[in-house]
Amino acid sequence: MKRTSRPLLGFVAAGAVAATLFAFTTMPSLKSSSSVAGNVDAVTAPTEVNPTNNPNLNQNTMKTIYDFTVLGKKGEEVSLKEYEGKVLLVVNTASRCGFTPQYEALEAMYDRLKDRGLEILDFPCNQFGNQAPESDEELTQFCSLTYGTKFPQFKKIEVNGENEIPLYTWLKEQKGFEGFDEGDKLAGLLDKMMREADPDYDKKPSIKWNFTKFLINRKGEVVARFEPTHDMADVEKQVEALL
Repeated sequence: MKRTSRPLLGFVAAGAVAATLFAFTTMPSLKSSSSVAGNVDAVTAPTEVNPTNNPNLNQNTMKTIYDFTVLGKKGEEVSLKEYEGKVLLVVNTASRCGFTPQYEALEAMYDRLKDRGLEILDFPCNQFGNQAPESDEELTQFCSLTYGTKFPQFKKIEVNGENEIPLYTWLKEQKGFEGFDEGDKLAGLLDKMMREADPDYDKKPSIKWNFTKFLINRKGEVVARFEPTHDMADVEKQVEALL
């Protein structure tokens, strides 16, 4: 499908499409972005929050990512100002998604580029197909043992709807959805599934699925958004260009 410049959202599974996506999840050797959307039976499209009306976000004061505070995996407050001057890749993740093997590419990127100023910020989220049901401690253990991840992981969050954290309200306002990547074999399936749930999903800025990524430059500004279908090699290329 063709990418558009329009803003973006949605997500719900329909029988045959969901079954097709589930079939891909039985193929653990698939490590690329083409590896799958995941085990989806029925996912309700999340509630939209208009960024200009969101009480969680004061747009007059939130200018860069450094203006936000999030919760660490133990519940402690973490100011993102700690990462000032770094290039950041912010990712909403899940442990049981077909895209979960992207952790491998993310960790490899982190190992190669962390000394040059890259930080990857991992925010687990259970809003898409109930694919991150574990506790924060269990999620950390899973990522460490399965993929050897060493980049920061934060407390599980919501990225859409009334309970979305202010950081994600801001991220979506900075870079909305512009379409799935036509080079990925799952793009058409994802588009069909979402459009059946919400014909206008692509006009809304919400996060569509696990492993959506936001690229932040050294000034704390959002410069790119990558859907989970985006080729990880190109993600790394764009990250490296900012270092």
